[in-house]
Amino acid sequence: MEMVIDFPGGAKVDAHFGPYTVNTDQPRMGGGEGSAPTPFAVFLASVGTCAGIYVLGFCQQRGLPTEGIRIIQRMHSDPFSGMVRKIDLEIQVPPTFPEKYQPSLVRSAELCAVKKHFENPPVFEVITQVVEPAF
Repeated sequence: MEMVIDFPGGAKVDAHFGPYTVNTDQPRMGGGEGSAPTPFAVFLASVGTCAGIYVLGFCQQRGLPTEGIRIIQRMHSDPFSGMVRKIDLEIQVPPTFPEKYQPSLVRSAELCAVKKHFENPPVFEVITQVVEPAF
């Protein structure tokens, strides 16, 4: 997959891939307009939404209703470095959700590809390349 990242103005940085655009911005106190989430917030949101798609699929495959199910994601940061050290995902289910499926629901959320990439991070290579402007 290839993404094109551009700078539409101010502190905005957008990612374009396929037919989609992910807009990001910085809060006003960070020099932005606060018009979109920060890149880091989008990154963190990918954890919960990825787990969510597995929870959704689990329920759909078994004909279980998803009404009343939600995931609460909590980040715990190191007070010295500011780095996220732990992420909790709490899958909240309604009282009517079958208890026998709860452990399997957790296992399905743990299949999340974003979580797996945290556990086995990719190698990053950052380079520059000079290109002539297209006219």
